[in-house]
Amino acid sequence: MSKHKFYILAMMENRLSKNSIRNILFWIIMFLYLLSSYWLREANKRYVLEYIAFKVLLQMLLSVIIINFLVPIFLNKKKKILFIVTTLLAIYLVQTLYSVIRVYYFEVKYAAVYARYLPYILWERMTSFFAFVNNITWLVFPSIILLAIKYYRDQKDIVALKEQKKTTELNLLRNQLNPHFLFNTLNNLYTLALKKSDKTPEVIAKLSEILDYMLYQCKDKYVPIDKEMELLENYIALEKVRYGSRIDVLFEKKINENVKIAPLILLTFVENAFKHGVSQELKNALIEISTVTTTTEIVFKLKNTKPQYFTEKNNPKKRSIGMQNIEKQLDLLYPKAYQLKVKSTALNYALELKLQLNEKI
Repeated sequence: MSKHKFYILAMMENRLSKNSIRNILFWIIMFLYLLSSYWLREANKRYVLEYIAFKVLLQMLLSVIIINFLVPIFLNKKKKILFIVTTLLAIYLVQTLYSVIRVYYFEVKYAAVYARYLPYILWERMTSFFAFVNNITWLVFPSIILLAIKYYRDQKDIVALKEQKKTTELNLLRNQLNPHFLFNTLNNLYTLALKKSDKTPEVIAKLSEILDYMLYQCKDKYVPIDKEMELLENYIALEKVRYGSRIDVLFEKKINENVKIAPLILLTFVENAFKHGVSQELKNALIEISTVTTTTEIVFKLKNTKPQYFTEKNNPKKRSIGMQNIEKQLDLLYPKAYQLKVKSTALNYALELKLQLNEKI
């Protein structure tokens, strides 16, 4: 048996053992609860113990029928009417079993106990709606509790699975983003190395800081915004080494609150500005970046010029892979809590991103 299969089996056995212990404790509590309500009212303690044990066994039987059979077969498949009908039938059959055993066992064995009660006529009990309603409470009570517990656990599992799926999808999106950025940066470094430029060590230093941040410091769902600002500054410095006097970058920051933000979101916008606004520009290009935080939101603005000869290829509304990934990440990390506005003209490209604050440091 492989280690993987052994681990799965061990986990299943562990979970089953925990569920078994919980179930045993639950029924012990139910037994003690019913016992406490009868103990002082009846002198024959042996009868009380045996009678309460019998009632708890019937409750267990009904809960097994409902939870293990009727719920999976009918309720989970949205057959609500059939579930209600079969549940009422199960309750009736268990009540009938209770009546039969009471008449032919308990009233015979403990005749002295039942002598002071009114005669218990089996046929009347089996056909009486009042008797059915009267007995339904104590029979169904444990099943209702167990169903509520099961529903709570199932909801927790669903939430956990959704969160796991969300995390997996975010990791996939980030893995698509990072190699794209690294490829462009390494290509820049390769060009400088071929030219034996004095700027090569500076580029390596900036790239090292960027890699350190991306690989080790931004694994959390949200990171301090000042770390993201440092990332942008390093990236801009790296690109300014590459383009020199061809590019002017205005980077304004008004960080009023030390808040957190989803990592690498802003980097893609800046990267696209250099890629589409500078790389194809023969003359001077301009990029304006502004980041402002308040107690309620983060506002990021970016504007870059376009090359004079720039024309949209194919579909002018077609978004880059990086932009598509960012929008997917925003949907996952800031559901209904962000606004992204993009305005593209013949000469400029501008965007504004507003994020409602999710988490403070």
